[in-house]
Amino acid sequence: VMSALPQHLKEKLNKREKDGALRKLDDFSDFADFFSNDYLGLSKQTFPITSKLEGSTGSRLISGNSNYTEEVEQYIAAFFGYDSGLIFNSGYDANLGIYSSVPQRGDTVIYDELCHASIRDGLRLNFANKKSFKHNDAQDLERLLNNNSGQVYVAVESVYSMHGDEAPLGEISQLCKKYHALLILDEAHSAGVFGNQGKGLSEEIDDDVFIKLVTFGKAYGSHGAIALCSDDTRVFLYNFARSFIYTTAIPGSTIERLKNVVDYAAKADDERKILSNNLDYFEKEMKFRNPEFTSNRSPIQTVSYPSISELKKRVKTANDAKIALKAILPPTVPEGQERIRICIHSYNTKEEINRLIEVLG
Repeated sequence: VMSALPQHLKEKLNKREKDGALRKLDDFSDFADFFSNDYLGLSKQTFPITSKLEGSTGSRLISGNSNYTEEVEQYIAAFFGYDSGLIFNSGYDANLGIYSSVPQRGDTVIYDELCHASIRDGLRLNFANKKSFKHNDAQDLERLLNNNSGQVYVAVESVYSMHGDEAPLGEISQLCKKYHALLILDEAHSAGVFGNQGKGLSEEIDDDVFIKLVTFGKAYGSHGAIALCSDDTRVFLYNFARSFIYTTAIPGSTIERLKNVVDYAAKADDERKILSNNLDYFEKEMKFRNPEFTSNRSPIQTVSYPSISELKKRVKTANDAKIALKAILPPTVPEGQERIRICIHSYNTKEEINRLIEVLG
């Protein structure tokens, strides 16, 4: 007989349920998709597997490495204009490994207050000094860049996952140069969608980026992530990043898919154009109903309501109409900032967008 959950943990669950924030697993596989990160529909693309390395045998530092994996890493790094790259099992693993290993005791990390949980979790595992600056506020960042000890790192995302807004990368890059700080940039929600051939928002500042993280679980519709960096930074990461060292390597078949999907996305201008048109249509129709609605250039849009009950009612109405939406509640967002997070895709039809707007009210 399995042991029951300890009482104090049950109480945590009960409190979350009482607060209306208890999460649950759902299956929306036959719904109109307005909640996934598959912005270009690339998860639906299939590619033939030609590599003999289909499975996994161990960590990459033991038996899980191959010349093919390293060739794909170098190929993807060159595509994005970087000297080198290291593939991690996920974006979460990559941020955990980067931020837990690179900043040392006495160093300083200054990060945007809305940085992803994976960045925050990585920061908890190092002994560096940590400071957060106001979201996308370059002036506040400069204030914090004065008078720091050790090497200074600045951590930002190009597009923020719960807001969909973009970082002022040009200003941030200039400040990093001015104060000799190293910029670590997470392009999770912009790579594949923005830039020439989907290379992201940082193209113009790539020479000033210390580590650029590209994840493959969003617009690339796959799994894993690559830390783009210099050759010696790559060696440092596979020597000290514990989330890389102590985990089984992802299968060779996945490595092959990553190369294929990067190649496919590089030519996916049609998908990016359709996505842009869908975003324009969504914004136009929303503003027709509510002139105060503000939109983002990214596929991530947000709608808020005066109360959690109203928000949940709208989500239920959408789900009942077979429209896949989720309420974003604390602790994912701060209390008082609950919202519906909407993801627009290249494969959404105008009819689906119209249905979505109707249920949003």
